[in-house]
Amino acid sequence: MLIDLNCDMGEGFGAWKMGDDSAMLDIVSSANIACGFHAGDPDIMFNTAAMARQKNVAVGAHPSFLDLHGFGRRQIRGDSPAQIERQIIYQIGAFKALSEAAGLPLQHVKTHGALGNMANEDLELALAVARAIKAVDPDLIFVVMPGLETERAAQQLGLRMAREIYADRAYAANGNLLSRKLPGAVIHDSEIAAARVLRMIEEQAITTVDGIRIPVRIDTVCVHGDTPGATTMAQQLRARLENAGMRIAPMAAVIGAR
Repeated sequence: MLIDLNCDMGEGFGAWKMGDDSAMLDIVSSANIACGFHAGDPDIMFNTAAMARQKNVAVGAHPSFLDLHGFGRRQIRGDSPAQIERQIIYQIGAFKALSEAAGLPLQHVKTHGALGNMANEDLELALAVARAIKAVDPDLIFVVMPGLETERAAQQLGLRMAREIYADRAYAANGNLLSRKLPGAVIHDSEIAAARVLRMIEEQAITTVDGIRIPVRIDTVCVHGDTPGATTMAQQLRARLENAGMRIAPMAAVIGAR
């Protein structure tokens, strides 16, 4: 069985660094690169793509609300779906140009933080994201949360999609991520996270904090790079999956094999 491991990276800005991208690129098979709205700048975007190319890791754009101060984790309201669509086109287009300049084509798009969480529950917003992806390149993969509005938007617009679960995040009753403001939202124990992911993949289901089991299809697993111990968690997760007979591959290969 093929499975993709993805990680958010390139999330520094100017002189500020976030996470160990070089170490993480030795572990994951797909990288989501910040596009300048919540983190990242032209140098970081280009250099991260170039490093991913050297390590045979596929790359995707990681667009966000325009929220550098809040790292894209604050809900931004008031913009129309058309405005959000153009903001996402802008970010995807910028990173697509830089990644191609680094010699690596763009594979996918994955929304960041509050934008992603809100789109999972708001079809109009999810469709704005999907339209933006299709406008830039209809062959790009849309990374979606299974069973939620992003998956429905991808289906409605005929986009390829990769259905994602999270190694280090708990799930709310509706199948979306539990708010980081709530206790237990982020999982820090690497062993617990690895065992949990293996169970989800084997059962093709997620379990919410309420104990509800939701059947889902799983193509890719996210390990966050900005949390303490992220590299250790990613290493243990990859080892656990490979020991269970799974092969780590970029999401394009995963969905192409199904």
